[in-house]
Amino acid sequence: MLELLGFISHLITLYIYIIVASVVMSWLIGFGMVNVRNPMVRTVYNFLQAVTEPLLGPIRRMLPDLGAIDISPLVLLLVCQFAQVGLANLATAAH
Repeated sequence: MLELLGFISHLITLYIYIIVASVVMSWLIGFGMVNVRNPMVRTVYNFLQAVTEPLLGPIRRMLPDLGAIDISPLVLLLVCQFAQVGLANLATAAH
C-alpha cells in the first residue's frame, strides 16, 4: 500500500513539473522568445497542452474572468499539493 501511495505521489510531482513547464512555455511563446513554427517547439507545446488542458479547462470555466491573467495553473498546482499532503497523511496513517 505504501509503495502505491509513493508511486502516486511521484506521478503528482511529475505532473507539477509538467504544469510549470507548460506555464513557462506559454510565457516564452507569448513574449516571442520561442517560435511555434519550429516543429520541435510545436511538438513539445502540443504535448504540454494535451496533458494539462483536460484539468485546466474546467478550472478556467469555474474561475471569474481576470482579463489577461490566468490563475488556473496556480489553482491546479495548489490542488496537486493538497493531494500530495493527503497522500502523505494517508501513508503515515497506514504505516
